[in-house]
Amino acid sequence: MAELESATARAVDASHPLLVAVAPLLSRVDAELVAPQEAGPSDVPLVWDGEQVAAVRLPAGTPASSAPAEGGVVADLDTLLEEVARELGGSLAELSRADKQHAVRILEERGAFQYRRSAEGVAEALGVTRFTVYNYLNRGRG
Repeated sequence: MAELESATARAVDASHPLLVAVAPLLSRVDAELVAPQEAGPSDVPLVWDGEQVAAVRLPAGTPASSAPAEGGVVADLDTLLEEVARELGGSLAELSRADKQHAVRILEERGAFQYRRSAEGVAEALGVTRFTVYNYLNRGRG
């Protein structure tokens, strides 16, 4: 645990309860914590009360669950959508406009939009048009 804390103290708050809880697992699988702003699309986000507190970077050679499937679509886009719906407390299509915008920001942070045709899948889950998803993305970046 001390090694984990010293290696990540500058990047994340290693005393956070979630990070303390997963520290033995991370050590066992030789994974590392990274700050949310340094997370890449293959890193696993660690979310606590709706906020990403860190991400887990698995060792090289570990299969990434977000690798594109045949045709360039995220293999686990449905899983990402389910996770975000669970975190935001309900069906994505039934969320308020502000919560839908928040959902799009979360999905972007997790790399969902780096693959072809993912905007269509997100739009369908949110019950909006693809154009609306792009507007949400632009608003979040602006």
